[in-house]
Amino acid sequence: MPRALFFLFLFVPLTLFVIITGVPITFLDPTGKFLHSYSKLWAKVALFVAGVRIQVHGADKIPSGVPLIFMGNHQSNFDILTLYSGLPHHFSWIAKQELFRIPLFGYAMKRAGYLPLDRSDGRQALKTMEYAAKKIRDGVSVIIFPEGTRSMDGKLLPFKRGGFLLAARAGVPIVPVTISGSAVVNPPKRLAVHKGTVSIRFGQPIPTAGATGKRRDELITRVREAIENGFEG
Repeated sequence: MPRALFFLFLFVPLTLFVIITGVPITFLDPTGKFLHSYSKLWAKVALFVAGVRIQVHGADKIPSGVPLIFMGNHQSNFDILTLYSGLPHHFSWIAKQELFRIPLFGYAMKRAGYLPLDRSDGRQALKTMEYAAKKIRDGVSVIIFPEGTRSMDGKLLPFKRGGFLLAARAGVPIVPVTISGSAVVNPPKRLAVHKGTVSIRFGQPIPTAGATGKRRDELITRVREAIENGFEG
């Protein structure tokens, strides 16, 4: 508990500082690359304060020069810090529309180029899906947690189909990502932060062309198996 309180005491002001000082730069750099680099620094400082080290495996499997969809398991709030710190690729997040309504934080997400996904009604969800697919086709790589929420026991939850529908519309490869150790560092439903090591393991890219109907189910199975195999690596 003392480590968690110490971490929050430093993390919250650090986050506000990064938002307040980083967002204005996006008006000079609309690509969002500066804010992304700034966010990577934010994550590395936060992980250092928490006493967490990151290990990266399989980064050589990540294709260069093409947009990608990274799909990984989700065990902890530290997954976001982990991916910022360890993923050697410029990316955006696919996030729930509701997060974009949070004052200041939501505005920072918009300025950073993060893509909203509205699941409130079918018609609006389809519009935001097509918008996100176009951005990806135009060269924006994104991260999706296909479980849709954090696992409470470390086991993979059923995958939501929306991310795979988006992948098929965008027609770009999926790179499976396995995150291990984040639930130990920050256990679910507990205000606790422990020293430790979190590893990220990237799998071989999986093509998404023609992944409709039954083929989409096969794509979901392939991605799920690749993430599970990452735990054994």
